[in-house]
Amino acid sequence: MSITTNLSGRIRNTKLAYNRGLMPLFEAVQNSIHAIEDADLPVASGRITVLIVRDPQSALAYENASNRPGPPSVPDISGFKIRDNGIGFSDHHMTSFETLDSDLKAAIGGRGVGRLLWLKAFDRASLDSVYVDESGAKARRRFTFSLPNGVTTGVSPPPDRDSHTGTEVLLEGFRPRYRDASRKTTDAIASSLFEHCLWYFVRQGGAPNILIADGEDTVNLDAVYEEHMYSSASADTFAINGHDFELTHIKLRSTISRSHYIGWCASNRLVDEENLAGKIPGLYGRLGDEDDQFLYACYVTSAYLDDRVLPERTGFMMQETESSDFFSDNDVAKDQLTNEVIGRAAEYLAPDLQTSRDAGLSRVQDFVTRQKPHYRPIVARIPDEALYVDPTISDKDLDVLLHKHKSESETQLLSRGHEVMAPREDENVDDYEARVADYLQLADDIKRSDLAEYVSHRKVILDLLRVAIERSEDGSYAREDLIHGLIMPMQKDSNSIEFQRNNLWLISERLTFHDFLASDKELRSMAITDSEERKRPDLLALNVFDESILLTEGDQLPLASIVVVEIKRPMRNDASAGEERDPIEQTLGYLRRIRAGEMQTANGRPIPQSSSVPGYCYVLCDLTPRITARCELAGLQITSDHMGYFGYNPALRAYIQVISFDQLLRSASERNRAFFDQLGLPTN
Repeated sequence: MSITTNLSGRIRNTKLAYNRGLMPLFEAVQNSIHAIEDADLPVASGRITVLIVRDPQSALAYENASNRPGPPSVPDISGFKIRDNGIGFSDHHMTSFETLDSDLKAAIGGRGVGRLLWLKAFDRASLDSVYVDESGAKARRRFTFSLPNGVTTGVSPPPDRDSHTGTEVLLEGFRPRYRDASRKTTDAIASSLFEHCLWYFVRQGGAPNILIADGEDTVNLDAVYEEHMYSSASADTFAINGHDFELTHIKLRSTISRSHYIGWCASNRLVDEENLAGKIPGLYGRLGDEDDQFLYACYVTSAYLDDRVLPERTGFMMQETESSDFFSDNDVAKDQLTNEVIGRAAEYLAPDLQTSRDAGLSRVQDFVTRQKPHYRPIVARIPDEALYVDPTISDKDLDVLLHKHKSESETQLLSRGHEVMAPREDENVDDYEARVADYLQLADDIKRSDLAEYVSHRKVILDLLRVAIERSEDGSYAREDLIHGLIMPMQKDSNSIEFQRNNLWLISERLTFHDFLASDKELRSMAITDSEERKRPDLLALNVFDESILLTEGDQLPLASIVVVEIKRPMRNDASAGEERDPIEQTLGYLRRIRAGEMQTANGRPIPQSSSVPGYCYVLCDLTPRITARCELAGLQITSDHMGYFGYNPALRAYIQVISFDQLLRSASERNRAFFDQLGLPTN
C-alpha cells in the first residue's frame, strides 16, 4: 500500500516564526558545512560563499533615494545564493532530498525537513551541483524545488573538465512577511549567521571559510569570529541520570547586540537559545571592565539532545519537570538540565560576577538607607544571592522586590506563630525555647520594619507639605484641596479609607485615633448625627472615651468630644465677618449644627449629654492681616512663637486653635525628628 505525501500540507504545517526568516539561509549554510565534512576536506580547505541577492527595482529606488535628505533605505533582499566546495549532490543525496523526513543525515542530527523551511520563507530553491557518480566520474545535476510541483529536474550539462565538486543553492522570492522582519544589511546578516554558526567556530576542528558578499561588500566570518571572541572557549562535562552532557563556555565581545544566553545544540547544530538575564544572580548587562566588556554564551551538546530534537530543529521533545506522570528515572527533565547548566555557568562566571554583585548590593543598601529605611530589618534576613540586583534597577522595581521579600517574611511569621504555640513531640525544653526565641526575633524585625515604614511615610508627607505651602514659579500658591488631600482624601470617611491614609497627626498626635472621621462630607450623611444640614466641614471627627472623666461629685464630662478642622489656601487674605468668610466662625457653626442633632457613636450607641459634647476647633491657614484681625476679634491669644492663636469659648464649650502652615510644618517635624534621626532620614 502506497502512501501519498501532500507537500503543500507539510509546508503549511511546518512552523517558522516571521522573525526567523533567515533560518532557511542558515540551514543551507549548515548543509554546506556538512557537505564539506562529507568530502573529507580539511576544514581549512572548505569554502562557502553567501551572495546576497537584492531586488533590482528596489535597488534602483535605493540609488534614486541616495540624493535625498536623511539615510536611504537598504534595497530589499529577493534571495540568497550559497556556494560550497563540498561533496556535491550525488544520487543518494538526491533520493534523500525527494524523500520527506529522510534519515540520510540522522547520524548528524539531520531531520530531512530543512528544505521545507526553504519553501516556507521563499518561493523556490534552484540547485546546481557537481558530484562524483558511482563510476567515479564527475557529473552535474540541476533541479528546482517549489510549490506545488515539488522537485522539477532541469537540463544538466556535463561539468567542465577542471570543475570541482560542490553545490550552488539559489533561494529566490523572499516572502515579504519574512523579508520585512529579517535583518537587512550585510554586516547584520553576517553577524546573525556567525551567531547561529558560532558553535562550528568554537568546536574542535573549527569551521570552513565562510564569506558573505553583497555587491562590492564582503565579510569574512573568520574576521567576525576574531572580532567577537573575548577569550578562548572552555569545556565542561556533567551527567544526569546516566546521560552525559558537554558544555562549552564562551565569552564574546560586547559588540554583539544580544544578552547572555544558553545555546541548546543537537548533532553539531544550534537548535534553540535561552536568555540568561536574571537567572544567575549578578548577571546583568555586560561583564568585564568599562574598556573591555563581554557577554557570555554556553553551548550544550549531548547524544541525549540529539535523540530528542524536534523535526523542525526548533526545540526538544522533553518533559518540562520531573513531576510529570510520564517521567521515568532514565529521563532528563528540561528544568533539571537547565538548572544544572545555569549552576555550572554561575560557577564559571563567579570571578567576573563579583563586581556586578557588589554593585547590586550597594544599590539595595543605598535605596534602603536613603529612601526606604523600613526595609532595613528585613534586608538583614534576605540572602545576598537574592539581593544581587541589576544596579540599574528602577526605584519602583526595587521597592516591589523588597516588598515581596517582606511579604514572604510576614507569611513565614504567621505560619511559625501557629507552630510555636506548643512544643513538638519529643522536643526538649531548650530546643523549644530556642525556637520561640528565633520566632520572637523574626517578629521583632518585621514589626520594626512596619514601624519604620510608617515613620518613613510621615517624612514623605512632611516633604510634600513643605512644597505645597511654598509659592510656585508663577507666584501662585497651592489650592486648599491639595493640602486637604495630604491630611486626608476628600469625600471619604473612616469606614471607606485605610487608617494609614489619615494624616491628622500633622495637627496633633491625639487626633490620629477616633471613633469616626469624615472629610468634606455633608453633615446629613454622617452616621454620628441625625442632622439634616447640607454643610460640609473640611474635617470632622468624633472621639469616644471608654469612661467619663470625673470632675467633681456628680459632675462629669460627656463620653465624647468633637473635632472640627477648617483648611484655607496658603496666604489667602479675604477673611471677614460672617460664617461664610470667617474660618473661626465656620468651625463654631459646624459645632453648633452637629450638637443640635441626636448624636451617637459610629456603631449606633447613643451619646449622653450630646448637646454639651466639648469641641476642638482647628483652623489651618497663614496669618495674613485679615486672619490676624479675626483672631483678635474672637479674643484669641497669640502663641509664644507668634505663629498661631489659641483660646476657649465658654459659651460654646469650644477650644479654638489657629495654626499657621509654618507652625504646622515645624511642630510636626519637631515631634517626628527623633524617629527620623533613628532611621537616618535627612531632616530640614
